[in-house]
Amino acid sequence: MKKVLTIAGSDSTGGAGLQADLKTFEEYGVFGFSSLTSVVTMDPASGWSHEVTEMPVDLLEKQLISVFAGGPVAALKTGMMGNEANIALASEYIGKYPETKVVIDPVIACKGTAQILQPKSVAAIKEYLLPQALVTTPNLVEAGILSELGDLTSVADMKKAARSIFQQGAKHVVVKGGHRLGSEKAVDLLYDGQDFIVLENELYQTDRNHGAGCTFAAAITAGLAKGLSVTAAVKLAKDFVAAAIKNGVEVNPYVGHVWHGAYNAAEHRITPEHQ
Repeated sequence: MKKVLTIAGSDSTGGAGLQADLKTFEEYGVFGFSSLTSVVTMDPASGWSHEVTEMPVDLLEKQLISVFAGGPVAALKTGMMGNEANIALASEYIGKYPETKVVIDPVIACKGTAQILQPKSVAAIKEYLLPQALVTTPNLVEAGILSELGDLTSVADMKKAARSIFQQGAKHVVVKGGHRLGSEKAVDLLYDGQDFIVLENELYQTDRNHGAGCTFAAAITAGLAKGLSVTAAVKLAKDFVAAAIKNGVEVNPYVGHVWHGAYNAAEHRITPEHQ
């Protein structure tokens, strides 16, 4: 069984972050490890406001030492990193295992909040992580920030951003269109430095999509670990996330999550008939 790692933040509601990653890894049939960089909490008493508590870099290193005690993993992904020290440390460990396939999900903002990483952290992602990425998966906002192109409103804008991010070292760039693109389809763009592939499927009008980005990057990571090409891994991940969004669940009055088990109909695995 392939081993995969997520270096990411924690979402206590279970929809995004390393919880989403581990659920996705399980659905793909790979064994997931995790190293926690931060804890995101949400307060219902203040309109579901988000707070990010960073993990100290020495604690992150202890986790990474534990993970790699058994040798390299087949693939890994990074998500919310918390601060530039954590980013630099993750980059150091990634550099020790060049055979590992690396997916960088450059999480810059929590969904539903304007809380942005400090400029030093954005710079650290560009300096340390993008050059190590086999695949990076920015959404429109993140791609606009990383490319310094600002608001992206069209596929043409996505292509310009993808070129810029590729030039920063990532070998493949997937710019996620999402709802912000204003298209009638769910449009993502894959760029390998030569060719653009526009991926489209049905756009589901739902608020139950929390965790979609994390799940998408985790699915790509797991697909790569199992030997899929980048293009095949991205296409399968898009189908996996589409099913997860289509079958999203209401968690509380503030948020609804994607259902990570939808693609494999996991809700039918163990039923009362098994008793």
